[in-house]
Amino acid sequence: MLSYIARRLVISVFLLLGVGAVSWIVIQLPPGDFATTYETYLMNQGSMTQQQAEDAGNRLRKQYGFDQPQVVQYINWMKGIITQGKFGPSFAYGRDVGELIGERLGYTLVLALAAHLISTLVGIFVGIYVAQHKYSFWDNLASVFAFVFASLPRFWIALVIAYTLVFVFNQHHITSFFSPEYALAPWSFAKLGNFIQHVWPIVMIAGLGGVARNMRVMRGNLLDVLGAQYVTTARSKGLAENKVISRHAVPNALHPIVAYQGTVLPYMFQGEMEAAIVLGIPTLGPLFYDSLVTQDIYIAGSLLFIYAAMIVLGNLIADISLGFLDPRIRYN
Repeated sequence: MLSYIARRLVISVFLLLGVGAVSWIVIQLPPGDFATTYETYLMNQGSMTQQQAEDAGNRLRKQYGFDQPQVVQYINWMKGIITQGKFGPSFAYGRDVGELIGERLGYTLVLALAAHLISTLVGIFVGIYVAQHKYSFWDNLASVFAFVFASLPRFWIALVIAYTLVFVFNQHHITSFFSPEYALAPWSFAKLGNFIQHVWPIVMIAGLGGVARNMRVMRGNLLDVLGAQYVTTARSKGLAENKVISRHAVPNALHPIVAYQGTVLPYMFQGEMEAAIVLGIPTLGPLFYDSLVTQDIYIAGSLLFIYAAMIVLGNLIADISLGFLDPRIRYN
């Protein structure tokens, strides 16, 4: 197992370098760069002529190395990440990208992990229940729920929730983590409750699709396992039904759920991003979106790189977890 983990880690390093190159190419595909956006801004302000704005843009390109070949820019970016742990400067914010991401990463991880935990636990337990009550009222109701919430766009759900909170319940300050009286206050149970009151829509929106998927996968797999011969043998030996389910059926039905955990966290980040952009919550989602609009390439590239690292790490953890869950799996 240790040799397998070491081998996977070495492969992951080269994989991340390749993903970083692809991310860099993707964010460079739109015409122009941040200097072009800056030139347009200066001309729209009316304070400069077109030639003056272009001169200002050229100075910005020279300052940040935009005039160098793309390969050189990518190598310098990766060199800064590997040797110094720096992701480059943000042109729009005038700060280091690592500082900007660090300020928002904690809250973003809390929201994404909360959504992931809810979607996994609720989806698994509901899937186990409806599989044992196939074609019952609750099974049909859960199937309708899964179909609806897996199909509805999350940004539309966010819009409905925002409208309801503001115009029906008269709730203010929905575009921040805290109410003004708690913004600078030290952490307490009251502040934690205020935080939950502000972020529960994002957690729910990001987790609803995961609940629907996990429920459907768990239901389908458990129904297949319940028809297997070893389950019939366990029942014929007089083993109680709850023990047949918990000891024999559920562990084997969990394999696809565990394998899916390798890619689920970036999926939760995607759901969090859509909800946070609509609701205006200052997480990594709006920061990523704004960086794509303004072509703040180091923010966009760094976030893509971080998401890719999460997928690689998640897949490694999922593979190791499967090895412990199923004794038939062995890595040489």
